[in-house]
Amino acid sequence: HASFRRYWLAGFLATFATMIVAVAVGWQIYDLTRDPFDLGLIGLIQFAPSLLLVLVTGQVADRFGRRAITALSMLVEAGCAVALVVLTLRGLSGPAPVFAVLLVFGIARAFMRPAASALLVNVGPEQSFAYAVAWNSSSWQLASVLGPVAGGLIYGLGAEIAYGLAALMLFVASVLTFAIPRPKKRAGIERPSLQSLIAGFRYIWHEKVVFGAISLDLFAVLLGGAVALLPVFARDILELGPWGLGLLRAAPGIGAVAMAVWLSGTPFRDNAGMIMLVCVGLFGAFTALFGLSTVAWLSILMLALGGGCDMVSVFVRNTLIQMWTPDNLRGRV
Repeated sequence: HASFRRYWLAGFLATFATMIVAVAVGWQIYDLTRDPFDLGLIGLIQFAPSLLLVLVTGQVADRFGRRAITALSMLVEAGCAVALVVLTLRGLSGPAPVFAVLLVFGIARAFMRPAASALLVNVGPEQSFAYAVAWNSSSWQLASVLGPVAGGLIYGLGAEIAYGLAALMLFVASVLTFAIPRPKKRAGIERPSLQSLIAGFRYIWHEKVVFGAISLDLFAVLLGGAVALLPVFARDILELGPWGLGLLRAAPGIGAVAMAVWLSGTPFRDNAGMIMLVCVGLFGAFTALFGLSTVAWLSILMLALGGGCDMVSVFVRNTLIQMWTPDNLRGRV
């Protein structure tokens, strides 16, 4: 399916670029301030727009062209990467200018994520959707493997080179997304109102299967993620350089890609809920073991195993939520 190929490649390039930016920004800021709190701010500044604009971004994804929103958001992200190139070349005396650029980057991603996620259903036949979810997840995870490693290696040549490459990839991803044929116009789109703004929340609350899947994801990721502190582990605990940070960031993706390849050929048919719960528990256990490790190979192994378990949860939840939710609500949900 040509539309899905363009969607897959655009998602791969956009995620690859985002991973390069994440590695470069994390190392650059920690090298500048040596304060782990600033690493937390990097994540918070990029996440806050998704939370604060949740009522707006979902509504926009359901009312307007999801393809155009996704492509324009990627274009804004490319502009942010160019801004990081300029800041780096001029020299940084503090993290504030980078945080300002990351805020705009986060706003663009806040609009892109619901639109791109909901667009997936429109780029291939519905009967093949479970396979499309697995292939799409493999795109994200493959980029999560290669992006951090490339980011760590390219950062050794210069932060401005890493940001420049990310900008180019985001621009190409935007062009590919624009090249996807316009999906059929959706029926049943409500006029803007308070009821339409909260329709996604109302649907989630009444559909307990969707509510459970989203809640599980929220708390597992909120309390179980170790990504923000990886520059501290790479520099101070495991004593690795930028390339080591790239390996640590890539490790969860390595496990996830292996699992996604398997799932793309043999998706679950039975007991998916129980399998998902077991894998979420294992994800937490492997993350805890990573936190205790002071040996590089063991840390990388724990992150890889955790990534494989998380991939199972991602696959089950994405398939369930996308297929369970009516198309006119997908962006908001």
